[in-house]
Amino acid sequence: GPGGGAPLENANPLIYRRSGERPVTAREEDDELPDSIDDREIFDIPETHLIRSINDPEHPLTLEELNVVEQVRVKVNDAESTVAVEFTPTIPHCSMATLIGLSIKVKLIRSLPERFKLDVHITPGTHASEHAVNKQLADKERVAAALENSHLLEVVNQCLSARS
Repeated sequence: GPGGGAPLENANPLIYRRSGERPVTAREEDDELPDSIDDREIFDIPETHLIRSINDPEHPLTLEELNVVEQVRVKVNDAESTVAVEFTPTIPHCSMATLIGLSIKVKLIRSLPERFKLDVHITPGTHASEHAVNKQLADKERVAAALENSHLLEVVNQCLSARS
């Protein structure tokens, strides 16, 4: 874990089945047609490591397997270039909530065209410090500053790296 010998906060998390891989449609295969981006695609962006496969900072499990991210909590409006992702920490006092939100945000920043405005926030009512965490995640300067912290960036990159 991140603290060396620190005990896990949620030692026995519930594990959820992964949803099936998304079939690629003929329209998406056609390079002549503009691709619109939908909710499922953000959850399952094929050309990236997908938010569903982001690793939990504490467990050898993905955010999808822990039900931290679910497709129903992803809202995409391609016409307005907005993506909103709600994530649900496994426990109400999860100290990793900001880190998880940051990992989701970084994944989207790295994966999506720049036109997208990103909103990553905690599912209402699921975390004790929900308001404070959401405020941090919404603050562009704080996110940028966090990503200049080499230790934090290393942890985020670990969350985003594909497991071998």
